[in-house]
Amino acid sequence: MPAGRSRGLLYALAGAVAGAATARLAYAAFTRNRPAELSSRWTRKNHRGEPITLLEGPAFVAGSAAAAAVTPGLPGRLRAAALIAGTGSGALGAYDDLYGTTDSKGFKGHLSALARGQVTSGAVKILGIGATGLVSAALVSRGPVDTLINGATIAGAANLANLFDLRPGRAVKVGLLTGGPLLAASVLRDRPAAAALAAVPLGAAAALLPDDLGERAMLGDAGANSLGALLGLAAVVGLGKPGRYAVLGTVVALTAAAEKVSFTKVIAGNPVLNRIDLLGRRPAESV
Repeated sequence: MPAGRSRGLLYALAGAVAGAATARLAYAAFTRNRPAELSSRWTRKNHRGEPITLLEGPAFVAGSAAAAAVTPGLPGRLRAAALIAGTGSGALGAYDDLYGTTDSKGFKGHLSALARGQVTSGAVKILGIGATGLVSAALVSRGPVDTLINGATIAGAANLANLFDLRPGRAVKVGLLTGGPLLAASVLRDRPAAAALAAVPLGAAAALLPDDLGERAMLGDAGANSLGALLGLAAVVGLGKPGRYAVLGTVVALTAAAEKVSFTKVIAGNPVLNRIDLLGRRPAESV
C-alpha cells in the first residue's frame, strides 16, 4: 500500500476510534444519575408512543467535537471548520429539540411563517445552520463561489440528515451508508485529512447505534444536524468539483422531495430499503 494511503487509513482508524470512544463516554456521562427535571426535558415519545431520551444527540455532538479536536492528520483550519460545523449545527438542533413546536414544518412552513413575521424555532435553526455552514466552508474553500457551494452543501446535509431521524437507527444508517464510501474514496485518493474527518462522525454514530436501534435513545435534531453537517464538510473536502456538485444536487433534490412525499412511506414500499431500515430494530410484534 502506498505511503499516502497507509497514512490515510491510520488517520481514519484513529478518527473512528476517537469518535466512538468519546461519544460513548459522553453518552454515559449525560445519562448517568440525571436529575428528574433535566431528564424529562430531554424525553420525548417515539413512533411507538414510548418515552425515549434525546441525550444521544448531545452525546454525539460532544463526542465528535472532542474527537475532531484530538484526531491526528487534521490541519488547523479543517479542525476549526469541523468544530464550527458540528457544534454549531448541533447547538441549533438542540435549541429546536427543547423549544421547537410542530406548528410549522419543513422549509416551506418555517419560511412562510417567517414571511408573516413569525420567527419559529425551525426558522432560527435554518438560518443559523446556513450561517455555520458558510463559516465552516470559508475555512476550507477557495473564493466566494466555492464558499457558497460548500456552505450550501454542509448546511443542506445537516438538514437532510434530520429528515431521516423518524425511525430507530435510520439517520445513523443513512450516515454510515453515505459516509462509508466517502471515507473509502478519501483513503484511496490519498486524502488523509478528509479520511480522518469522515471517520470521526462515522465512529461516533456507529458507537451510539445500539441505543438508537434499541429505542432507548435517538439523535434528535441536535445529533442528526451535527452528523449531516460533519459528513457534508467531509464531502466538500474529500471530493473534487464534479463530486461536490453532485452531492449538493442530491441534497437539494431529496430536500425538495421531502416537502411532497414521506420518506417513511417510500422506504416501506421498497423491499431493499425496508429490509435495511428494519435491520437490528425491535420487531413490530413487541409493541
